[in-house]
Amino acid sequence: MSSFQVIVGSMLGGSEYVAEACEETLTALGHQVELHFQPDFAQISSEKQTWLICTSTHGAGDYPDNIQAFATDLENTAQDLSSVKFFTIGLGDSGYDTFCYAAKNINKLLISKGCKEIIPLITLDMSEDIDPEERSQVWIKENKDHL
Repeated sequence: MSSFQVIVGSMLGGSEYVAEACEETLTALGHQVELHFQPDFAQISSEKQTWLICTSTHGAGDYPDNIQAFATDLENTAQDLSSVKFFTIGLGDSGYDTFCYAAKNINKLLISKGCKEIIPLITLDMSEDIDPEERSQVWIKENKDHL
């Protein structure tokens, strides 16, 4: 099956739990999965890979600290990323004007770098009474034919 690089942006751990739930689902579907809780752009394979970006938003629409360097390196790279497929999960609170900005921004950045979005961005509103891990797993299963 496919090889997935799960790139996590998290301040308080919520995105990490969602990423682990996604890893479980992708593995059950027969895929190879590698989690990156401290993503280093230079160390993440891009050749014939699918990247799952799983990130919250921090402060005034900023990337979480642990993914900031990855996003900066991605923005500054001249590397050909046209073979990278990706999809993004954003976690946030819709009570803020900057709801899921980090996920929306990295999604746009990946597209601008030639990566191919295979499933449209999903945003999970943590102000609702939802189980984000379960919702992410259901979302992946619903879209498994696109993976």
